Amino acid sequence: MERPLVVGVDGSEPSLLAVDWAVDEAARHGLPLRLVHASLWEIYEGAQPSFRTERPAEEVMAEHIVASCVERARRRDPGVKVSGKVLAEDAASVLLRAGPEAFALVTGSRGRGGFAGLLLGSVGLAVAARATCPVIVVRGAEPDRPQGAGRVVVGIGDRAGGAGALRFAVREAEVRGCALTAVRAWRSPAVDPVDHMLIADDGARLRKERASAGLDDALREAARDHPRVGIERRTAEGPTHRVLIEASAGADLVVVGAVRRHGRFGLQLGRVAHALLHHARCPVAVVPEPA
Repeated sequence: MERPLVVGVDGSEPSLLAVDWAVDEAARHGLPLRLVHASLWEIYEGAQPSFRTERPAEEVMAEHIVASCVERARRRDPGVKVSGKVLAEDAASVLLRAGPEAFALVTGSRGRGGFAGLLLGSVGLAVAARATCPVIVVRGAEPDRPQGAGRVVVGIGDRAGGAGALRFAVREAEVRGCALTAVRAWRSPAVDPVDHMLIADDGARLRKERASAGLDDALREAARDHPRVGIERRTAEGPTHRVLIEASAGADLVVVGAVRRHGRFGLQLGRVAHALLHHARCPVAVVPEPA
């Protein structure tokens, strides 16, 4: 069976933008689209006996949210197979439970219950930090979001465990017919005030060369296996999260890996992914990587 692209919906504007993005993504990959809405009305209704004959308002609202999102998806692309379901569970648990059988999970940047000032909702953060499959948080204002054929950005770090993020990114670039920009950040060495400037320059040059060589090594296999994808190699001085946030401007998607350590509980995200989820100017894909 084809793995579906699973989207969490709650009727909020960010979730509707996530539906639109996911429809286009499903069409590119030829995937079925599954829309899920988390609702705990059944649990609350079951806590006390009810003698009402009419349907609970919470049930009607939950079904309306799913039905309207399904209709929105079908109108956007009738060729995509769409299904929707209301599940009696909290939103993060619904998505995390769907992860092992999903191509990817998609959420909006904030939900209906979030505060307007938050940069990222709690559901998106929890799912991105725990899911066993790629998670895309649809960020960026709709008028500023590229309409395709732009570029996909991927962060390449020092760890050898970033292969999953790179594979995901190059595949995204290939199905979109756009270029892949692979970014690796480097930092200037700390210099004591009494040191000569020549020593500092040599240290910076050496680190830049090492970053460039590491980037070439990481991309060699991807370039060989995906010859139709134009790959731009970019090294930049500065903290990795700041470099990638700047690179996200004008991109279709920015991709980053997040290490998952077995036996660890809590959020497993990392500083770079955390910063991108809060500040990137385009949708962000977080791809789990083995430790």
